[in-house]
Amino acid sequence: MARHIYRCPLRWSDMDAFGHVNNVVFLRYLEEARIDFMFRLAPGDGSPSFSGGSVVARHEIDYVRPLVHRHEPVIIESWVTKISAASLTIAYEVKEEDDPSTVYVRASTIVVPFNLESQRPRRISAEEKSFLEKYLDKAALAA
Repeated sequence: MARHIYRCPLRWSDMDAFGHVNNVVFLRYLEEARIDFMFRLAPGDGSPSFSGGSVVARHEIDYVRPLVHRHEPVIIESWVTKISAASLTIAYEVKEEDDPSTVYVRASTIVVPFNLESQRPRRISAEEKSFLEKYLDKAALAA
């Protein structure tokens, strides 16, 4: 199983009054990583995959340890834990680049492909499924 790696810079404005990255900011980090991951398939090759839109149906976040501002980016690893006919689940770990055992956040997002013209959910295409399966954690499926 492959994992998508996204290097996410920290911004001074990401900190809260307690001197660490605010919990809500982590949703933005996950969004940046998810968009970077999902659009790897579509625009560059002229593929229509994922370009029609998607919506987030659910987020789950476990905050493991506080993250304080610094100039070095964090690494966000993303992979797929579930693919159904009309949704997918993406898992994430936000961690140190130099020490991958240091994890700040573990999270997951359920994403639903969405047709922006009809304003309705749509099915995952064969091309999208083929792309997603490269990142599918088969061990998670067996559990």
